[in-house]
Amino acid sequence: MAYPDPYGRPLPDRFLRRWLVVAACVAALMLLWQFLPAIEAWFSPRQAADRTVTPRGDLAADERTTIELFEKSRDSVVYISTAQLVRDVWSRNTFSVPRGTGSGFIWDDAGHVVTNFHVIQGASAATVKLADGRDYQAALVGASPAHDIAVLKIGVGFKRPPPVPVGSSTDLKVGQKVFAIGNPFGLDWTLTTGIVSALDRSLPGETGGPTIEHLIQTDAAINPGNSGGPLLDSAGRLIGINTAIYSPSGASAGIGFSVPVDTVMRVVPQLVKSGKYVRPALGIEVDEQFNQRLQTITGREGVFVLSVRSGSAAQRAGLVGIRATQEGIVPGDLITAIDGKPIEGVAGLLARLDDRRVGDVVALSVEREGKAREVRIELQPGT
Repeated sequence: MAYPDPYGRPLPDRFLRRWLVVAACVAALMLLWQFLPAIEAWFSPRQAADRTVTPRGDLAADERTTIELFEKSRDSVVYISTAQLVRDVWSRNTFSVPRGTGSGFIWDDAGHVVTNFHVIQGASAATVKLADGRDYQAALVGASPAHDIAVLKIGVGFKRPPPVPVGSSTDLKVGQKVFAIGNPFGLDWTLTTGIVSALDRSLPGETGGPTIEHLIQTDAAINPGNSGGPLLDSAGRLIGINTAIYSPSGASAGIGFSVPVDTVMRVVPQLVKSGKYVRPALGIEVDEQFNQRLQTITGREGVFVLSVRSGSAAQRAGLVGIRATQEGIVPGDLITAIDGKPIEGVAGLLARLDDRRVGDVVALSVEREGKAREVRIELQPGT
C-alpha cells in the first residue's frame, strides 16, 4: 500500500527533484574546480613580470683564494691526446687511430711537459693542447716506468705558458687542502678540491710492473683523463702528479693517488738531461719471490742477497750472496735496515735506495749466520 504525499504531490516527482538538485551541485563543483586557478589569479595580488636580482655581496675568502689559484695555474696545465699508427692489411696504408687522453703540465721554459708514463705508453704520437687553444705535436724525451713519469717536449716559439711552481712533499700533512687540475673524461681544465687523505702509500705497477712507492692519497675527485695532471697545495705549488684511482666502477670513489713532487724532482731532471733515469744501486741481485720463500723458511724480515756483481760497491764492501756448500745451500747476507730504517722486503729496499742519489753513502744493517754488523756502501749507477 503506497502512502500519500502529505502535500499532495506524487512520489516520483519528489525523487526526480532531489536527483536534479544533486546533479546541479555536482556540475557546479566541477565548474568551480575548472575555473579555480583563474579565480585565484583574479583575487591574488598582481606581480611584476621581471624579478629583481638580489645582491650577492663579496665572495668568501676561501672562494677568492681558490679562484685565484685556478686562474694562475690553468695556463700551466695541458691536454694530451695520443694516437697509434695502424697499417691496413689490404691496402698497406698507414693511418692514425685515437688511443686516449690525459693531462700534463709545463715543466720549464724550454717546452718540456711532464705527464704519466701510462698516458703515452704504447702511443705512436701525442698532441699537446695549451689552455689558449694552440696544439703542438710532442716528442718523447724520456720516461721512467718505475715511477710512472714521462717527459715530452713541444716547440713553443712565443707566448710560452708559465711552468708550474714547484713545492715539496716531505712536509705534507694529512688533512691539508689540495687541488687537482686535469681533463677528466675529456672535460678539459677541470678543477677539483680535497685534502691529503694519507701519505706514503704503495701501488703495484700496471701489467706486473714495479711497485710505485711513496704515493700521496687524496680524496680530490680524480677520474680517467686526470692522469698526468698536477696536484697543487693551497699556495698553488706542485706537490704531486695525479697518477691513479682506486675504484671498482672506474670512476672517482674518493681515493686517488699522486706521485710526490720530491720523486718528480729526482726523476725529471735526469730524463730531461739523458732521456732515462738511472736508479741508485748496491750492485747486488735480489728476487721478490725467492726472498719471500727464504723469509718464510727462516722467519726473518729483510732482503736476502742472491748474488753480488763483480767489481760492484757491494763486493768491495764484503757482501756475499747465496753459496752452495757440501751441507747444501747457505743463505747469503740479509739486509735488515738502511740508515737505521727497517727493510721488510725487496720493494722497500728499492724504495729506500730510490730516495737517494748515485754517489751517496748509505749504512746497511746486515746479518750473516746470526751475526749482525753495519756496512757502509757508496751507491753506484744501476743497470
